[in-house]
Amino acid sequence: MSDVNQRVIEEFRAGGGRVGGMFEGASLLLLTTTGARSGRPHTTPVVCARDGARLLVFASNAGGPKHPAWFHNLRADPHVTVELGTPEGTVERFAARAVVTEGEERDRLYADQCARDPAFAAYRSGTDRVIPVVALHRVDLADPARHRAVAAHLVKVHDELRAELAALREGLDSPAPTLGRQLARHCLAFCGALHAHHHNEDGVFDLLERQFPDLADALDRMRREHRVVARTVDELEALLGSGAAPETLRTEVDRLATRLEEHFAYEESQLLPALDPLPDPA
Repeated sequence: MSDVNQRVIEEFRAGGGRVGGMFEGASLLLLTTTGARSGRPHTTPVVCARDGARLLVFASNAGGPKHPAWFHNLRADPHVTVELGTPEGTVERFAARAVVTEGEERDRLYADQCARDPAFAAYRSGTDRVIPVVALHRVDLADPARHRAVAAHLVKVHDELRAELAALREGLDSPAPTLGRQLARHCLAFCGALHAHHHNEDGVFDLLERQFPDLADALDRMRREHRVVARTVDELEALLGSGAAPETLRTEVDRLATRLEEHFAYEESQLLPALDPLPDPA
């Protein structure tokens, strides 16, 4: 992340969504996407516009020849987190689903933005690419059917990550004396998938806390556990890059597996009864 972006992010959060400098007076939000390769969260300040219940962002990259990284990230994973200033001077954080608009709708929305801000007309003239317009739809967890879908997705992803971790541990237990390239890629892919899952969960937790106030303490614990797991994953990735022996890696993977299973079990014990207290109606 550039120093300029980091300063804008810090100022936005400290100032309740208001910033000075080059963005003074602009409609701005912070968009957090999941890295398409790394699985890690990436936060970027972007200009936005309201369109009914949805928010629009524009992948202009200041008229550059390539789409910005955040656009590639949300094409790979449309689950994003939005931070938006409120009239009360606070910053609201919520999960959203990104939808890339197309055709006549995209053209109309971009033309409207050019009318609001002539800089976007200049961006359009400065590049040969079609600048994407992305609609951000706030995730609504008020519907019980949505609750059940979230619960089912949670179990599915946990089971997939458990299976991936078991396969990784089996590979490390093989008689091969060194860690093969394929196994190293498997390990890094698992780390990226775990980062992505926890980032997406963090975006939903704020909504769950408003929907289920009694879960506030449990959700705080889950957020802390996400940070602990993230540090363990970082240490494992550093070992992979250092050429550590399989025995050393196996110890770290076992440590990650223990923490992860405790975390998954706690999440499921707290979230599943709240999200899906009754079986689906026949």
